[in-house]
Amino acid sequence: MRIAIAGSSGLIGTALSASLVAQGHDVFRLVRRTAIRSDEISWDPTRAWDGSQLEGFDAVINLAGVGVGDHRWTRSYKQKIRDSRVITTTHLSQSLAALENKPKVLLNASAIGWYGNTGSSAVDEDSPRGTGFLSTVCAEWEAATTPAEEAGIRVVHLRTGLVVSGQGGAWQRLIPLFKFGVGGKLGSGQQYWSSISIVDQVRAIEFCLTHNELSGAVNLTSPEPLTNAELTQVMGKALDKPAVLPVPGVALRLALGEFAVETLDSQRVLPKRLLAAGFVFEHPTFEQAFTAALQPAP
Repeated sequence: MRIAIAGSSGLIGTALSASLVAQGHDVFRLVRRTAIRSDEISWDPTRAWDGSQLEGFDAVINLAGVGVGDHRWTRSYKQKIRDSRVITTTHLSQSLAALENKPKVLLNASAIGWYGNTGSSAVDEDSPRGTGFLSTVCAEWEAATTPAEEAGIRVVHLRTGLVVSGQGGAWQRLIPLFKFGVGGKLGSGQQYWSSISIVDQVRAIEFCLTHNELSGAVNLTSPEPLTNAELTQVMGKALDKPAVLPVPGVALRLALGEFAVETLDSQRVLPKRLLAAGFVFEHPTFEQAFTAALQPAP
């Protein structure tokens, strides 16, 4: 397949690109600078774009967006979180819709933030949208693909959970804390964290790429979500470092501001549509995912 990827330099994009290339696919990376390699396509996601270089591609995967937890949520950074997703997706979707030879599928990143705070209740793709900043961003993000859908392109919204990897993301920062014995539950620890290993994240995206029956929202989370307290116990045991020092919610709010509220939210999200389509997880439990994340990079 001939596949274009936006956001190919991030944690997921890097792993996905390598996997697709290894399988023999022709992978092209959308880059914001001048293209200097034969597998790069230059674009400016902040502006309307004719997209003619994507003419005849089989698939486009859009993973673009600044990191949600990379900075304190100031008003300006919240705007970056939104715009890097919604505006980018809007321009890409409009460009694809205008092509004569359109791609068959657009896999567009989204997040389980769509569901807001679900408490202890399990939710799946048929559950209603929640409330809060991230939920609003996710709703606008997914709606931005409308031009592509109306043009007949199959669109999948990849509602991704917390990706477990030792090479980047939240767990790259959490693992050193636990190794020094200062890791612990956040707040009460009763909030559910729905995670997925980086291996299964990549495999699930590839599954969505080739399974034409999948469209709309698809949750990319493991089938056995745990509470934050349960997760930290697993991490402490795996690293032989007891997780005994909880981080109070008040301290989190002082350190992280508004982002702490979302961190303390509970999201018990199940991958109903992936499982129904026959996807088999390599790491169905967090313990398996975390153990894999501790292995040295190949």
